[in-house]
Amino acid sequence: QVYVVFSEELKCWCRALVQSVRCQADGYQLSCFLVDYAKYCYVPSESIRVLPGAFAKIPHRAKKCRLHCTKPLTLHIDYCENTAKIGPAKRWDTAAIQHFRKLLE
Repeated sequence: QVYVVFSEELKCWCRALVQSVRCQADGYQLSCFLVDYAKYCYVPSESIRVLPGAFAKIPHRAKKCRLHCTKPLTLHIDYCENTAKIGPAKRWDTAAIQHFRKLLE
């Protein structure tokens, strides 16, 4: 279900999908995906509202997607043997993500 949340970063109300809820000392924190900005953010539970019916029917501008058959790689360095090899990784490196975003721009 799509909700409306207030994004402190964008300084506006945005449509969002709630990914998860965390309990904090001062209340609940929601991890959200902003469907019109393709951004992830955390918002306090006080900053979420139910989306009015007419606005729920508007298509999302951002879609979550994955690169088909593309696996993350990383550089494995062996200091003992003084070698470096590229091999599989569990997650994408931060530098690879930044490079991909620059290519998209």
